[in-house]
Amino acid sequence: MNIEKIEAAATRLKGIARRTPLLSSPHLDAIAGRRVFVKPECLQHTGSFKFRGAYAAVSALPPEVRTRGILAYSSGNHAQGIARAAQLFGVPAVIIMPQDAPAAKIEGTKALGGEVVLYTRGGESREAIGARLAETRGLTLIRPYDEPEVIAGQGTCGLEIAEQAAEQGIDRAEVLVCCGGGGLTAGIALALEARAPGLRVRPAEPEAFDDTARSLASGTRQSNTQEAGGLCDAILTPTPGEITFPINARLCGPGLSVSDAEVLQAMALALRHLKIVAEPGGAVALAAALFRSEALEADTVIATVSGGNVDAAVLARALAG
Repeated sequence: MNIEKIEAAATRLKGIARRTPLLSSPHLDAIAGRRVFVKPECLQHTGSFKFRGAYAAVSALPPEVRTRGILAYSSGNHAQGIARAAQLFGVPAVIIMPQDAPAAKIEGTKALGGEVVLYTRGGESREAIGARLAETRGLTLIRPYDEPEVIAGQGTCGLEIAEQAAEQGIDRAEVLVCCGGGGLTAGIALALEARAPGLRVRPAEPEAFDDTARSLASGTRQSNTQEAGGLCDAILTPTPGEITFPINARLCGPGLSVSDAEVLQAMALALRHLKIVAEPGGAVALAAALFRSEALEADTVIATVSGGNVDAAVLARALAG
């Protein structure tokens, strides 16, 4: 993984992916006690940053391989990104999704032309199901985070952050990134290392699923004790990626974790003051920016809102709080 691979992905994504803005609000600054900028990848195609990595990976395949079809496993956002990328190329996409994924994500994937195969999270292996499908149907698997071209595509978000920070006169900041398997975190960290070395990435996770924070602290990959049942479905992964963790261990500062209550509060604040819809997993970094002031060092924080694919009932719960 290097900056050249990220720049190549940016070339393929030019005119395809949206260049999402940097947003701010004096009200959020007051809560955090510092300047807070938000990178709203909830405004990206399919409602999440995952479109970047999905399109980067699908577009990098040889045409004769791509034509046979794409396979992915995902709780929803990578699923929709892959389905849309495959749709743009006119090729089949089969997506393995957990039965407890939000209905909005399952239906969204189907609406984009993806064939959905459901499995029981914690009871069945999505990797084993995927291996069988890939072999029997000749599909090419694109993993959600431990995939070089996917990481490169996510890194294009970091290139934009570097450019936008420079436009704002920001040369030192902490960049808080919602972290599951670590693909977005690694991609942004690599891009900032090359283009804005004064900006340091900090992974953000739910308290009960803070495997990356614990892994960074210990120096070895740690696992979560459970894979399901959390509010932040988009970033519930069992352990950091084999490819992503060494990158994040080298480039990232200590991880941050927040409670479900803080995530819901951040979702409500994002809607009220930034006019954007954040899903729980996509609001973790903003929650850390607002409610972990004591753990932050820089006067300026940039937080990703990595996705906005949320069921109406969960959004209503956030607003009711």
